[in-house]
Amino acid sequence: MLKALSSSSSIAALSWAESLAWYAMCVMMTYLTNVWKLDLTQAAAIVNVFTGAANIMPIAMSVLADAYLGHYCMVLLANLAYSFGLSFLAMSTLAVVSDDTGNCRGYKPDCIGDTQKALFFTALVLIAVGKSGNLTSIKSFRDQQQMEIKEVERKMPWKLAGMLAVILLPIFGGIALPFIKPWSVRFGIPAICTIAATLLFMSGSSSYTHHQPQGSPLTTVSRVFVASASKIFCHLPQDANQLYEKHQPSEGLRFVPHTRSLRFLDKAAIIVPTQTVEHQQQSRWKLCRVTEVEETKIFIRMIPMWMTFTMWGVVSSIGETYFLEQANHMNRKVGKLKVPLTMLPIFYKIAKSTLAKLYVKVGEKFTEKGSGKYVAPVGNIAAMLFSVLCCITAAKMETMRLEVIKNHMLLDKPNQKIPMSMFWLLPQFLFLGALDGISGKSIPDFFTSQVPASMRPLMEIFTWLAFGAGTMGSVLSVYVVGKISEERGKPSWFQDTLNKSHLNNYYWVLTIWSSINLVLYILVAIRYPYQDPPRGRVDLNQVDELL
Repeated sequence: MLKALSSSSSIAALSWAESLAWYAMCVMMTYLTNVWKLDLTQAAAIVNVFTGAANIMPIAMSVLADAYLGHYCMVLLANLAYSFGLSFLAMSTLAVVSDDTGNCRGYKPDCIGDTQKALFFTALVLIAVGKSGNLTSIKSFRDQQQMEIKEVERKMPWKLAGMLAVILLPIFGGIALPFIKPWSVRFGIPAICTIAATLLFMSGSSSYTHHQPQGSPLTTVSRVFVASASKIFCHLPQDANQLYEKHQPSEGLRFVPHTRSLRFLDKAAIIVPTQTVEHQQQSRWKLCRVTEVEETKIFIRMIPMWMTFTMWGVVSSIGETYFLEQANHMNRKVGKLKVPLTMLPIFYKIAKSTLAKLYVKVGEKFTEKGSGKYVAPVGNIAAMLFSVLCCITAAKMETMRLEVIKNHMLLDKPNQKIPMSMFWLLPQFLFLGALDGISGKSIPDFFTSQVPASMRPLMEIFTWLAFGAGTMGSVLSVYVVGKISEERGKPSWFQDTLNKSHLNNYYWVLTIWSSINLVLYILVAIRYPYQDPPRGRVDLNQVDELL
């Protein structure tokens, strides 16, 4: 009982600490524009590169965890990186290290020295490593402890404590934390909580169930490419039965029948006649089974579909950057009460969690009726429609905001609050939450029905990869759209201040791109054979942790 309690409490503490860190990091755009006084596009580029890298790196982290370290070591290393990263971030704020560097004290760009910049960017790298490591392994590690954790969660006092933490943490993180003025304290509180959670996790290491690394499916993909490249000058046999392990797979091994597509990869399964089969089997990087080659082909054939999902990353990226920057310069008062900026991200997370749970429930209902194979494709289409609605709503709200700026002659007063409630932006945050909530579940479900069992654990990771690529791609899209708008003989849509920029035009461009992407998705998806994805009962209380 004590062993299970230790496992459950330490894993929950890591998740709660990461949630608190999310509330601190979601206002990074505001920190860069208010304190560092960076241009709109510069600040957005830093945030989007950081977010994109954190979503792309789980690919590498997955290989390390599955093939070498195991999920316990990956979770430990990730949270150590998180702890150091958040600590460096708090230290990089000006009032902390100004005396040592000889710089002035205060939150203004003149006080920013090389030490602060070095600490800040080092912190972002470490936080990205920590976030990607948790995305890769914390759910898998929790699943390894699942039997013991479920036994504890049946006990009402522990379940009640967990529910209180889930309720109180957003209240503190989203409402209380923004009222703390010093940035060093605002970043320091999540750092302290993460360090404490990491120490709790380390203290219970003897109580965990440990599993040895079983190998990564990505290693198999790499082996196929290396083996086929090493035999580039070899000729394929006319009879596919002569390929290695075509019709007689070893007992207990998975088997996928041979196909004639992407035949250059078949060379990985060629048995070189000048050497014995036994000798070639000793080097797994020179000879691969046909089944391994076919799994790699499936992986490659999914790339066109993944490319349609990167557009969601572009749309999702504007939530943590431009949306929050717009809200930061609007009226936050509800009556006489001043509402923190993080209230909008709180509503975003509520919408995200609610739509994810709704998708899971709908999927279970349709699976019981034998129509589960249609849930993921329809879910993807619904997410794309929310993407279009989000961009349309954002464009209209920004047009309205610019009209208010013009009417009140605030064009050259970027630091003055605009007499327009920030809750006008609430619908676009809700649409964005719906997009991320549905897509975070429908994309893995879609590909789970398309790939062999050995590759299914990677589906969620490749969903993050698609979003990460889109998030980084948004930096390029801003640059390209800005240059095109300049060539039309008018000022760029992206100026040094938000009031002079025309983000509404950029949002309309994203609307067009999202609509085209929806059509492309439908055309590409027609090629895929739909089947029911393997489904078990999903614990809806854990959906928030997965998000």
